[in-house]
Amino acid sequence: MEPATHGLRESATFDRATIHAIQRAAETGIYDIRGWGAKRKLPHFDDLLLLGASMSRYPLEGYRERCDTDVVLGARHAKNPLHLATPVTIAGMSFGALSAQAKEALGRGASEAGTSTTTGDGGMTPEERGHSKHLVYQYLPSRYGMNPDDLRAADAIEVVLGQGAKPGGGGMLLGQKVTERVAGMRTLPVGVDQRSACRHPDWTGPDDLAIKILELREITDWEKPIYVKVGATRTYYDVKLAVHAGADVVVVDGMQGGTAATQDVFIEHVGIPTLAALPQAVQALQELGVHREVQLVVSGGIRSGADMAKALALGADAVAIGTAALIALGDNHPKYDAEYRQLGSAAGYFDDYQDGRDPAGISTQDEELAARLDPVDAGRRLANFLRVMTMEAQTLARACGKAHLLHLEPEDLVALTIESAAMARVPLAGTNWIPGAGL
Repeated sequence: MEPATHGLRESATFDRATIHAIQRAAETGIYDIRGWGAKRKLPHFDDLLLLGASMSRYPLEGYRERCDTDVVLGARHAKNPLHLATPVTIAGMSFGALSAQAKEALGRGASEAGTSTTTGDGGMTPEERGHSKHLVYQYLPSRYGMNPDDLRAADAIEVVLGQGAKPGGGGMLLGQKVTERVAGMRTLPVGVDQRSACRHPDWTGPDDLAIKILELREITDWEKPIYVKVGATRTYYDVKLAVHAGADVVVVDGMQGGTAATQDVFIEHVGIPTLAALPQAVQALQELGVHREVQLVVSGGIRSGADMAKALALGADAVAIGTAALIALGDNHPKYDAEYRQLGSAAGYFDDYQDGRDPAGISTQDEELAARLDPVDAGRRLANFLRVMTMEAQTLARACGKAHLLHLEPEDLVALTIESAAMARVPLAGTNWIPGAGL
């Protein structure tokens, strides 16, 4: 019989997941590590609705009237800004966390869709550079794999100050994934756990960041756009400081953003939701008079063209996807469900990216598992997904009467809950009320 038939009631505070976490900690004496992003229920883009046109606004005819999707990133100071066909990009995910085949597939898919991908921690691989039309090189506190030649070979540089899943914390790569190739690229011993620093070693504040950005520009002859990425926490202030330091593009990563490995307590209890961070970032740019001049890329839980359209309406210039891209490649696919269950998980639930035993061949350095992923086929699936996201966003923009995705605006949005209305700073549906406005 089910417990409910006996009148048993689960505690909201000590539910079964909490009880299991306490028991696991008591048995092992160590904290839990996992991948993915926050799994708790948070206000998100599903809590917003777009206002389609009818009489007071006129929609565009989908088969006759254009709705453009292109975006330029990094024109503030760089000689060679990125011209992308769609405002959805691939976020940084490292070789080490992912297999070489997965990194190649990300490059292939992004290039086919006309957008960019990003290296992540650990350096640039020939597979990724060779199949990426637009490649952003991440410059992280660890400096793993960093060398001036790779900076010059990239199309843009992203200085990472924080990540949505772990703002204030460094990266982790467990020893079972530190193979000879990974160790060689990162100058690490083979098979030993690696922890990346949580802050850059050669600066202590925004003034030092400005010096570093200038150094990177001089190394690359002012050709490459310089991004600054922050985990969403004190977003308003962080964005202003990034702009003052000279960033061409600011990337804001909300707490729904994924990670290959960090403490579960970090993922669920540090940072703020993407929906709360985005309007703060836009306000900071507007107050400095550089909104649209300094581009804003938003990431953290972006899953569809609807999410993208709503993020653009709130003032972003582009979005970045990570977890959704891995799923498009084949991560958590039902065909591997039996093998996921052998690992104590299941398709749709697998988040033990740090273990390196991913049967899909994506978050692994095991050669046999990695060989399961065909980069050409996986890249094609990713390109299909990116195209669908773009078409979905176009469909919604046309319905709002917009001839370009970047013409979407807050006036096109309403919120379904008081929380999302307050965070997104748009009216509660059916009212003119924006909670907190004018206070």
